[in-house]
Amino acid sequence: MQIRDVRDILDAELLSGKELLDVEVRAACGSDMMSDVLAYVKDQAVLLTGLLNQQAIRTAAMMDMVCVVFVRDKRPSEEILAIAKENGIAVMTTTHRMFTSCGLLYEAGLNGGMRTK
Repeated sequence: MQIRDVRDILDAELLSGKELLDVEVRAACGSDMMSDVLAYVKDQAVLLTGLLNQQAIRTAAMMDMVCVVFVRDKRPSEEILAIAKENGIAVMTTTHRMFTSCGLLYEAGLNGGMRTK
């Protein structure tokens, strides 16, 4: 699946990273707790979150994620978008809630790729 497919499946608005639309993604993670993302997530490409701050983008960058989708129509500041651009991360917003967004992506074939302890 490509980032453009994520956008289309979630009826999302691409806020930055148009040049990344053809990047392949193989897994996704939905969380508002960045400590959980750092502790439990492996091989993720897409982060779905309602956490609207720099930490979401910085965590995605640390985990080599290529796309962050803000759920519930949350809209990041220009500062957050600039950090995402610096780190080569596409940013989108969708009106769907996190549960629905995760379900739609899962149904379309994107898995969770969770690391087991």
